[in-house]
Formats: sequence, C-alpha cells, structure tokens
Amino acid sequence: MDNFNFYSPTEFVFGKDRENDCGKYVKKYGGTKVLVHYGSGSVVKSGLLDRVKASLKAEGIAFVELGGVKPNPRDVLVYEGIDLCKKEGVDFIVAVGGGSTIDSSKAIAAGVKYDGDFRDFYCGKAAIAAALPVATVLTIAAAGSEGSESSVITKEEGMVKRGTGSDLIRPKFSIMNPALTCTLPAYQTACGATDIMAHVFGRYFTNAEEVEITDRLCEAGLTTMVGETPRVVADPDNYEARANIMWAGTVAHNGVVGVGRSQDWNSHGIEHELSGLYDCAHGAGLAVIMPCWMEYVCSHNVMRFAQMANRVFGVAMNFENPEETARKGIKAFRSFLKSIGMPINFTELGAKEEDIPVLVKNFVAAKGENTGGFVNLTPSDVTEIYKIAAHATV
Repeated sequence: MDNFNFYSPTEFVFGKDRENDCGKYVKKYGGTKVLVHYGSGSVVKSGLLDRVKASLKAEGIAFVELGGVKPNPRDVLVYEGIDLCKKEGVDFIVAVGGGSTIDSSKAIAAGVKYDGDFRDFYCGKAAIAAALPVATVLTIAAAGSEGSESSVITKEEGMVKRGTGSDLIRPKFSIMNPALTCTLPAYQTACGATDIMAHVFGRYFTNAEEVEITDRLCEAGLTTMVGETPRVVADPDNYEARANIMWAGTVAHNGVVGVGRSQDWNSHGIEHELSGLYDCAHGAGLAVIMPCWMEYVCSHNVMRFAQMANRVFGVAMNFENPEETARKGIKAFRSFLKSIGMPINFTELGAKEEDIPVLVKNFVAAKGENTGGFVNLTPSDVTEIYKIAAHATV
C-alpha cells in the first residue's frame, strides 16, 4: 500500500425530508446570502426548490436564484453566476440538482474569488486559491460531486470539456434524500449507476500492491451497483435500493476507496471528448468506453481483471487460464451495462467513427502525448480504444 493523506470534510445529511434542514446547515456554516443554483424545471415542478427556499427563509437567510444548468454544464452560465454573486454580495452557494449543477456551482464559487478568467483553473493556467463555500441538495446519484473536490465544465465555444480539482471547492455539507431520485427516468438512473462504477474502477485498476482493504471496499461498491441498479430500473420507487445507490455514489468519489493506491482516469478522459463533442450523457459515454479500455489494457495485469471478474461478476476462476476469466469478466460488465439500457458502441451513442482523429486531437490537447495511470497511453493507443468502441458488441 502506498503512503497517503485522506481528507474528506463534507458533512453528509442523509435521509427522507432532509432538504427541509438546508437553511439550518447554511447558517451553521456561516452563510448569510445564498446563490441557489439549479438546472431545469424538474426541481421546480417537484416542489424541491420551494422547500429549499422555505428552509432558508425560516432561518432569515437572504438568497438569489440562478437556474438553467444543462448536462455537461457550460461556461456561459458560470460567467453569469460569477457576475450575479459579485453584484449581490453572495457569500454561500447552494447547488440544488445533480453533478452538473454542483460542478457549475463549484466553478462559480472559485471564479468569484479570482480576478482572472475562471477557465484558467480548468486549463492548468492557475490553481484555485480561494472560493465561496458550496453546499448541495442532491437529486441524482452519479457524479459524486457532492463529496469530491472535482469539477468539470464544458467550454461552449468548441464544446471542449475540462476539469479541475481543489479541496477549497469540496462541499461544506451535502443533503442526500434518496426519495428525490425516485422520479428519475430509467435512462438517467442507469447513466448515474455507470458513472458511479467508473469512479470505482478508476481506483480499482492500480499498480499498487497489497491493497486488499481498498480492493474489498471497491468491490463492495461495484457489487452494490450490480445488485441494486436492476432493482430501481424495475421499481423506481424502491427507497432502500435508491439509498444504497446514493451512498455508493458518494463513497465512490469522495476518496475513501482510492487511498493507498495509484489511480487511472484515462477512460474518463477518453469519454470526456465524446460527451464534449456530442453532448451525450457522461454515463452513457462511459458505458461505451470503459469495457473497450479494459479489453485494450487487460494484458497489463491479467490477474487484476480476473479478480474483478470473480469477485464482482461471479465468474469462476480459471487458474490455468486466468486471461479467459478476465475476458469473461469484461464481457459480463458490458452485458450488465446493456441490460440496464446503456449504449455499448458508437452507433448506439450517436458518435461517428470518422470523428476519431478529432477526438484523439482533443484528448491529447487535454492530457498530453503520454498519459499515465494503470497503463500509459499514447495517441495511437487512444485511437485504438476509440476504434474498438466504434464496433463493440456484447
């Protein structure tokens, strides 16, 4: 196991009706004037936005509102939010929604405290040195942004998707009511589940040795998703299954399953170019890319893939031919994704094989000519992974 520091200070407020306590927690963490940031009409139609605002009013906390966050959140709205916060003297941001709304809120929080262009944080020109405090009222289990230091924003001009990270934008508190996710369409639920699994796999495929404790934690998260996702697809109102998925999404990306081990985020980076160019759901893009990346790098450590196949998908271990076990595990993963309604190739995603050179060019611009991780990838490697994704089958 590698040396590590672990820091995850977010307070998680979990359970039914906990959104009604939002104002109390804003006051606890020092907020006096809040930007309530949200997406489209769903939080309005459900009454959630009104409940959050009522909780702020009950505590005497002033607020302004900014809606309109889209999936793959755009820089244009971030600029609008920064200007609004400065004009109104906002000192706290509450994100009401999913990962896109939270990521947009984090970008605004950092941008308010910065004299330059907030995008400097997302292209490596500057590091976040200060930010407004952020909190969340979560409506979808997926990105894990409610407990992470990460944020991803799409530049509307050219549709380029880039990320940043800092503990300064990690939420102060996150309100998590699994019942709020019951109205999600099956496709969005499945996209979220896929993203959660991707966050675990980004830690699971490691070159660190003797990491049994975090291996088992990763496997617990993965088997939870394999077991619970079909339950909520079949029965959207299953609160207990929703609760397990929601907490799995947080644990998958708040750092706890990644301690003591190197990580690999290349499949995430490869997917970002797909959802940037085609504006597809991040989880759907991951469903296409992850098994293809696995197939391409499997030979680097066959036993790790065989372990995943055995412990997560119940594939019998073939000790004489562990690669057979590994390949069956990857196939089982792709079959699972297909079974919950996810795409598995370019055609199903709406991507085009002729765009692969553009995708690779954008990936290299973001990550460089040689990206490290479980396996280092060159532009030719990334090209081959996209080619596998173009024609993948179950």
